Amino acid sequence: MTVEADLFEPRLARRRRWGALFHALCVVLTLLCIGVLLILLTAIALEGGKWLSWKLLQNFPSRLMPENAGLKSALYGTMWLMVLTAVVSVPVGVSAAVYLHEYAGRNRWTRFIELNIANLAGVPSIVYGILGLAVFVRIFQLGRSLIAGALTLTLLILPVVIVASREALAAVPDSIRKGAYALGATRWQTVRSHVLPAALPGILTGIILALSRAIGEAAPLLILGALTYITFVPQGLTDAFTALPIQIYNWADEPEKIFQELAAAGILVLLGLLLPLNGIAVAIRAWHQRRKVW
Repeated sequence: MTVEADLFEPRLARRRRWGALFHALCVVLTLLCIGVLLILLTAIALEGGKWLSWKLLQNFPSRLMPENAGLKSALYGTMWLMVLTAVVSVPVGVSAAVYLHEYAGRNRWTRFIELNIANLAGVPSIVYGILGLAVFVRIFQLGRSLIAGALTLTLLILPVVIVASREALAAVPDSIRKGAYALGATRWQTVRSHVLPAALPGILTGIILALSRAIGEAAPLLILGALTYITFVPQGLTDAFTALPIQIYNWADEPEKIFQELAAAGILVLLGLLLPLNGIAVAIRAWHQRRKVW
């Protein structure tokens, strides 16, 4: 036993050294990433912070008087897109997840569909913009309208919603389903009254994160033909529109210094929308983890 311990001790010490080295490397890389992010945020805040005011939120964009330019049309367009995208993607995505996990049999076709949905979640957003341009703008003749933009963003986040909802449903113990069946409940009654309420926090977290991704995307909307400069608020589903990422891109592309500063201010406004949404998602997940009894 002593000889074996003497032979094993050097190996154990070597593994500990490699483990400590790997841990130190991970810490350094993490701090490096955080440092770069803080530098970027600080630079943006210093450049655009002086333009943060109610005037920025209440005024329309202006090329002739950039000192009076604002984000009103982009803010309204972003809100329209977020609401319409949620209205379409949430029922479809959650229903698809419920069917795949609770009703569809475990066969090769189900696995094939789930694999492709997971792969679609990683497709670059510009591909969805090309698809939206081909299908919604040209085939269905919706034009470069709000509804076309919302449907394109729906295609973008639908795989994410389905995957997140299915994982939340899979996290619900089978004992809950079996207990409901033992009491005479049908499958739909079990899903509606027991499985969905138990999975709801996880589903909401996935939906919020997916919507956060949608309102931060510019590439699919630019491919779709969303306007980079409008001075009106969309009033209906068929109206032209712009959004915060597009307005930021438009200002950042201008050579004048003042437009660069306005783009930085627009980034701060967009972060002001995205960070609370992500914070709500994290809070829901933490609340669910504390209350979970299985």
